Amino acid sequence: MAHSASPLRDYIQLIRLDRPVGIWLLLWPTLWALWWAAEGWPPWPVLTVFVLGTVLMRSAGCAINDVADRKVDPHVRRTADRPIAAGRLTARQGVVTAVLLALVALLLLMSLRSPLAVAWSVPAVLLAAVYPLMKRVIDLPQAVLGLAFSWGMPMAWAVLQGTVPVWPVALLMAANVAWVIAYDTYYAMADREDDARIGVRSSARWFGRHDRAVVLSLNLLALVLLASVGRTAGFGPAYFGGLVVALGLMAAAHWQTRRRDPQACFAAFKRSHWQGAAIWLGLVLEFGSTAA
Repeated sequence: MAHSASPLRDYIQLIRLDRPVGIWLLLWPTLWALWWAAEGWPPWPVLTVFVLGTVLMRSAGCAINDVADRKVDPHVRRTADRPIAAGRLTARQGVVTAVLLALVALLLLMSLRSPLAVAWSVPAVLLAAVYPLMKRVIDLPQAVLGLAFSWGMPMAWAVLQGTVPVWPVALLMAANVAWVIAYDTYYAMADREDDARIGVRSSARWFGRHDRAVVLSLNLLALVLLASVGRTAGFGPAYFGGLVVALGLMAAAHWQTRRRDPQACFAAFKRSHWQGAAIWLGLVLEFGSTAA
């Protein structure tokens, strides 16, 4: 087993605290839901729990992902030096880390005293646990990731309103699933050659030469769904301005990946979270700046 001079650094790398893009990608749609359900700034205890819970569950998901991929990651250039793949941490340490982080997240959620939200958190944990296995089972594992990254939405309504209405939650989740598949396809495009060599399934491999066209279509679908639900809610220029900014950022990513260069695709993935930030900012401006 390889040894590291800094075990703490290995754990930081295991849960990807050194790569916070995933935190932002999970956090933005959760914040959309919190602002929507609260009709403005959510109460600070709720906001704090959801932000910390996002960090904890994303970290737990990364740990369990590395356990599941411990025999795959060594064969992919970008992931070969991950702590478990490189032998600096064991699979058991990864599982224990994931379980502890998930338990802390559960305790935080329970502090909000919402049994309905706790009940909704169960599928979130299951989705996070099974996603790594989907890369060996289905051609579109990003769809499962999209559901996992959308589950904070019904939980936000459960905490803030005590109910989870089909509208607008279902449309918001559908929009987010489309967006997740889109940006994670850029991620998969960066690893396409390695994935093909070792037999890992992904949207990039499944879409083939139509990858960029499908990504663009999914991004547009996400924005159409968000515009539709926003129009029904009676939102004004601030919200739709956020969608326009997000559209511009999506167009820039589409242009950036025109040659399908792996580094450009990975860079487009890393910048995708700004699209979610633009949508959230539109909601903040739409509802105003009055804190709950």
